[in-house]
Amino acid sequence: MTPEFVQQLITDRLAATHVHVNGDGHHFYARIVSPRFEGLGLLARHRLVKDALKDVIDSGELHALSLEKTATPAEWAAQ
Repeated sequence: MTPEFVQQLITDRLAATHVHVNGDGHHFYARIVSPRFEGLGLLARHRLVKDALKDVIDSGELHALSLEKTATPAEWAAQ
């Protein structure tokens, strides 16, 4: 699995407007901006991401994903 593949999965499944993923093929790190995070706290945002990727996590294709940042478009623009 490549960072680009993980990035595409996140983009497609979360309607993300910005996704940056890096990693070594086993452990990935992601920064995600999605309007689907509106009104959600940090834990709920992380749960949403993990639920969206449940199939590839459960299959072992995606071994580890650390979420460095989960933001709404407004939060991202305010940075």
